[in-house]
Amino acid sequence: MLQIRDILWGFLYIACAAAIQVQVTPTHREISVGESKFFLCEVVGDAKDIDWFAPNGEKILPNNPNVQVNRNDETTSTLTIYHADVDDAGIYKCVARSGDKEAQATVQVKIFQKITFKNVPSPQEFNEGDDADIICDVVGSPVPFILWKHKGVRIQSNKDVRYNVMDNGHLLIRGIKKTDEGAYNCEARVMETGEINFKMINVVVNVLPTIRARQSEVNATADMGVSILLACDADGFPEPAVTWAYNNVILESGDKYSLNDDGSELVIKDVIKVDEGDYTCIARNKAGEMSQEVSLNVFVQAKITYMNNQTATEFDDEVTLTCEASGDPTPSISWSFQNRMFSEGEQSHDRNIVVRSHARVSSLLLKNVDFTYAGQYLCTASNSIGQDNQPVYLEVRYAPKILGVVAVYTWEGNPANISCEVEAHPGASVTWFRDGLQVPSVNTTNVKIYSKQSNSYLEVSPESQSDFGSYNCTATNAMGTESKEFLLIQAEVPSSPEIQQVEPFSSSAVVEFDEPDSFGGVPIIKYLVEWRLDGHGWTGKEYDATEDLTRITIVGLTPDTIYEVKMSAVNGKGESESSAAVKFKTGPIRLSFTPSSEAPPLIVTTSMALKGEPSAPKLEAMVQNQGNALKVNWIKQDDGGSPIKHYLVRYKAKHVSDWKPEIRMPHSSEYVVLGGLDWNTEYEVRVVAVNQKGKSEPGILSFRTATEPTTMPGASGSGLSTGAIVGILIVVFFALLVAVDVTCYFLNKCGLLMCIAVNFCGKAGPGAKSKDMEEGKANFTKDESKEPIVEVRTEEEPTQNQEGVGPAEPNETTPLTEPEKKTKDDVKTEANNTAVEVKTVPNEAPQTNGNESKA
Repeated sequence: MLQIRDILWGFLYIACAAAIQVQVTPTHREISVGESKFFLCEVVGDAKDIDWFAPNGEKILPNNPNVQVNRNDETTSTLTIYHADVDDAGIYKCVARSGDKEAQATVQVKIFQKITFKNVPSPQEFNEGDDADIICDVVGSPVPFILWKHKGVRIQSNKDVRYNVMDNGHLLIRGIKKTDEGAYNCEARVMETGEINFKMINVVVNVLPTIRARQSEVNATADMGVSILLACDADGFPEPAVTWAYNNVILESGDKYSLNDDGSELVIKDVIKVDEGDYTCIARNKAGEMSQEVSLNVFVQAKITYMNNQTATEFDDEVTLTCEASGDPTPSISWSFQNRMFSEGEQSHDRNIVVRSHARVSSLLLKNVDFTYAGQYLCTASNSIGQDNQPVYLEVRYAPKILGVVAVYTWEGNPANISCEVEAHPGASVTWFRDGLQVPSVNTTNVKIYSKQSNSYLEVSPESQSDFGSYNCTATNAMGTESKEFLLIQAEVPSSPEIQQVEPFSSSAVVEFDEPDSFGGVPIIKYLVEWRLDGHGWTGKEYDATEDLTRITIVGLTPDTIYEVKMSAVNGKGESESSAAVKFKTGPIRLSFTPSSEAPPLIVTTSMALKGEPSAPKLEAMVQNQGNALKVNWIKQDDGGSPIKHYLVRYKAKHVSDWKPEIRMPHSSEYVVLGGLDWNTEYEVRVVAVNQKGKSEPGILSFRTATEPTTMPGASGSGLSTGAIVGILIVVFFALLVAVDVTCYFLNKCGLLMCIAVNFCGKAGPGAKSKDMEEGKANFTKDESKEPIVEVRTEEEPTQNQEGVGPAEPNETTPLTEPEKKTKDDVKTEANNTAVEVKTVPNEAPQTNGNESKA
């Protein structure tokens, strides 16, 4: 039975006889890239030519190496594709021809390519702020679809406009940030085949350095051997490298500069003025570089660079001293001469001294040159950094000028020096003349010449009236000659002093007098005061003359008695005539007692010694050199008929209520020194005299201390060196130790000498002083009030007559010199005159007397 297929082939055979038919097997095929495949073209019918055409329509020639065509027989031809590439994909056509007959068939070739990452670098670096194009080049067939992931999350452009997946599959991040840094997943997918592949790309974001100078401006002082630190801090990613540049030159560590490990700190050694300027701190990394300038200001201490000494002749019109200085800031220049300062402008009313300054130069113009202009001028240049002083010298040549006291007084047999003081430059020679003849001559033995530096002394020992008169001093140098007459005058005895008044007390009197009208040409040496009872011989005492001595106290007088007193003055030539005698009467003894209703009436007879309390002493004060110490002197008045036992001193600042601890002074004391007082404070002092009957009314004195000084005066002259001062202090210290030890030995039987005497010599120390001898001493101690301690220094004082019998002890303001004939009582009186000095030391106080705490 015939099948349908056989029928169909029969129809086909019949048709072929009439036409050509072509069939390509297979009709389509997928080829993987790199594979090789062939295709068979079968022709039904008588075909003369069988050709293959590429997808681009061009006929495939036999010599094509990748795509070859081979005709197998009369009816078949083979197309072979070797190592297929994506470019080989497309529709290939097989065409058969026979005469005018033509038939064709096609085959579709699809080239399948696996996902391949061709250019996917990692890491990829970008600068912060740039538009980052993250490269991910993928090939595949069919063309793969690319998606991106960051930190496991898919990047979607519609949610963040900063991200964009471009047509070529790259990821574009606009204005990339440091936070965008990290791993990105480039994932390729082929929808047709379900193929998927990915690459991880590490994205690094470099950050441009930021830089900050620790100090934008640094100040330094030149020429001081100092080192200056310039520093800047840099940040960025990667860590930037730091360098320094000065005048566009990169600095390196060496003798002048030193850099730390990371370069952030630059040390400039031994800074000088040329180091001043702008230093650039540069920070570099992959993202770029940044710089910051640091200004170094170098200041220079004022320094004098030029001075000129000058020489002039007296009466020249003018001379100029010049001083030039350097420094930064520009220094100001001033001048000084002796204790006088000069600055810009005219410096004297006569316009003879003018200072002119310009920039760093100052000139001191001296007009109408005088010899007093000669000497050392000091130029001072100063700025905010410091100052410099340099001396400049002006030498003035001038003729001799003679100074000195013209009149000199003396007397026969008393040598006198006539001083001829010569100022001259250059130095002058000095010659003495008498009546036109040079002295001394060979015939004169009572005239001698002594020279010392610029002074010439003519010593004349007058032997007769002819030696008095005029002497000529002549000085000569290259500039000229000067002469001056000096007079040697016969001295006379002074005129007599004049007693103004006598203020009597019961046992003493104060004599007030005026100095003599004429001193006789020479100073008063002493005064002689004489007094007597009516009809008795004169008793006298000599008092050394001191400045402003106008009061003298005589003591030891009998109460209620008439005396007369006279005075004379004594100089080197002799004693003046006595002044007119002045009479006075001493006061009676004041009787002091408290009547009692039970006591019997008191009967006073002329034989009774009437005694009472003393009168208040008179006070005088003198501020000491230090300004916060005071010397208080007192003058004993009426002693009440019995000797003064001691004085009680109290003082306090007026603005406080509490008195300082009471000070007890011996009877022979005449003053007390109160030290360690508050500055600029008003004080009140009270002094009470005490005898056997009781206390006087207080003598009261008020005074104010000086204002505390703010600066210490500068020492003049060369002064002692520090070593010399230390040496002197050490010597004084050891001398004090020896003095204290000797004092302890004789007073208290203790100390180093006592130890030697007892242990080595077997001798005991001197006996202790009697109780009466110690009674007059002031005791000292410290108390918790931290008040000044009062130190009393006095000589030994005699034992007082407990009954008050005997003559009253004198108390004068000056040492007493007795005439040759003195009474026994006068000698005793002299021995009792002692000097007492009280000093106060901060934080300590004298011992108080409980029984005499109130004046």
